[in-house]
Order: sequence, then structure tokens, then C-alpha cells
Amino acid sequence: MHSDRKTARPRGFTLLETLVALAILAIAMAAILRATGTATNHVAEMRNRLIADWVAQNRLATHAARGDWLPVGIQTGEESQAGFRMLWREEISDTRNPAFRRIVVSVFSPDDPQYALRQLSGYLAQAGRQ
Repeated sequence: MHSDRKTARPRGFTLLETLVALAILAIAMAAILRATGTATNHVAEMRNRLIADWVAQNRLATHAARGDWLPVGIQTGEESQAGFRMLWREEISDTRNPAFRRIVVSVFSPDDPQYALRQLSGYLAQAGRQ
């Protein structure tokens, strides 16, 4: 008697197939982690630039609100904004019109005081004499 019974073939993955799948998964996960790290760094940089912009705008708005008439030269200082410490430098210069002075506010991170995160310029007007 001849048996027509088919030989049962085991189902599932071989060790080699499993290792290849794990290698592909590891490569994909490494790429995802790298992309996430880059995005996180980008968000931190954008936050610093936004805070630096606020500091620069605040410096110009403060001078305008007070009606300051600053001497020509450079002033430096620091300001905290949103819990972050920022350094600022104001360069005040004369203009062709003696009733106006140009002011350039540069804002830096304390970690890198040579690289301006934001630079904003404006003009100060001398209040009329009475």
C-alpha cells in the first residue's frame, strides 16, 4: 500500500530570515533615532532664536518708550527671557540727521557670545527741546 500522505513541512521563519529581518529593523531604527535627534536640535535652535528676537525687540521698545537718547558707542548687558539668559550688545551710531541715532541690537547665547542669534536695528529720535 502506497501512502499519498504529504510530508508536513514546518511553517515559520528560518534563523537566517529572522536575522535579516532584525538587521533591517535595526537599520531603520537607527535612521529614525538620527532624524529625531536632528529634529530635537532644530527645535532647540528655533526656540533660542525666538527668545533672542524677543530680547532684541524688548530692548528697542524700552528705549522708544522711555524716549532714550543714548550716547554714540557700544553698550552690553544681559537679560532673562522665558527662563533663558541672553547677552545683548547695542551699537549706537550717528545718522545724517542729528535728531536721530541708529541702534543695532545683537543678541547672543551665553554659550557662544561670538555668534548672534538675532540682530535688529532701529532708530532713536531726540525729544524736542522746550
